[in-house]
Amino acid sequence: MKFLSALLLLALSPTQTVAFAPANNHAVVSAAPSSTSLQMGPPSPKSLLTETYGEGSRKYRRTVYTHNEWIKHRSSDRFIRNISSMINSGVYKSLGREVVATTAIATFLVVFNALTGGYTDFDGVQHEAIISSLPQLTLPLTPFTLLSPSLGLLLVFRTNSSYGRWDEARKFWGLNINHTRDLNRMATAWYGNEGDPWDGTEFMGAPSSKAQAIDPAERQYLLGQISLMTWAFVRSMKRHLSPPDEDEEDYIAEMNSRLSPEQAEAIISAVHRPNRALYDLSVAIEKLPMHFLRKDELNKNLSIFEDTLGGCERLLSSPIPLFYSRHTARFLSTWLLLLPFALYGQFGDSWNHIMMIPATAFISVSLFGIEELATQLEEPFTILPMQGFCDKIGGWCDEITSWAGQGQEAEEAVQANIAEIAPSR
Repeated sequence: MKFLSALLLLALSPTQTVAFAPANNHAVVSAAPSSTSLQMGPPSPKSLLTETYGEGSRKYRRTVYTHNEWIKHRSSDRFIRNISSMINSGVYKSLGREVVATTAIATFLVVFNALTGGYTDFDGVQHEAIISSLPQLTLPLTPFTLLSPSLGLLLVFRTNSSYGRWDEARKFWGLNINHTRDLNRMATAWYGNEGDPWDGTEFMGAPSSKAQAIDPAERQYLLGQISLMTWAFVRSMKRHLSPPDEDEEDYIAEMNSRLSPEQAEAIISAVHRPNRALYDLSVAIEKLPMHFLRKDELNKNLSIFEDTLGGCERLLSSPIPLFYSRHTARFLSTWLLLLPFALYGQFGDSWNHIMMIPATAFISVSLFGIEELATQLEEPFTILPMQGFCDKIGGWCDEITSWAGQGQEAEEAVQANIAEIAPSR
């Protein structure tokens, strides 16, 4: 029984999991079709069976937490809630064939050894072996005990590496969120500042431009292009990292609804759509009326976007080395398939060793479950709420660029600001 305790501790080793996401309403930036209409959270009872586990369930795991979800996450009844939902777990459903295989071997072993070594009937009467010419099938427990630490290390490394990939992808999108806001904030605040507006100080022999009255319509259009191209980049990046059959139609519909026909066609028809959107954003920045040094600061954000895009492409195209994943899977499968032969003698106190069957099923679910979690986390993009990120970015950028001017576009307002600030210089 000490061995079972050790296995239980191994199965319950700290791992990071992604639960079904709670229902969440994302801010939608337009009335165009958007995959944010996809219901987050557990599949409904009417969902197809294939959507309750495996690949079909990944779109329901794009977790976005608010304060309400954190309160539920920390609630004192979380253990009862998690145990009661085990039967509906997509992770456990994905393990059906593996668990059935190990449990079938345990069942076969109980029956076979009863026939070859004797059995006890329901009245407690001991009977001789029916097939005395064959030996009972057992293995010593020592090899499994010796291999348990090695298997544990393999699973821990596999899980930690997969979680690290998920965490890295989430941080890349966090940088996108931060620097899209930063880019639009600077563009909005610096709009029209083409030089020193007070004294016309020369820079490298060229006189600075004086402050000019701002045309509200032109400002709205140019800053609107900054916001729009920022959204187009992250939306194209999301499409670039998503399966075509899930996102292509929504992507084309959203691009056509928000961009001009020429802009949408240029991006959609590009071989590398995020690069084209980023180029259009660079052109939009170049058209802004501001000093070139300030434009350089804006363009630094675009270099960060290139880094996050390249980092996500690296994660998508380069899995954990396949020989490591395959060896771990083979080691785990062989270990669990042979385990019933070593556990048979440990359950001699139970009726005909029958308790070995549920014990084998439990151990298999626990250990196969750890490997399944690692496999599901390894490719992070189809379980990250990227569409929600894109919609939020679009809404935030539109709001930031709407703050431009705020009464300072008239020439008299510009002159009044100059007169007020100039004495302090």
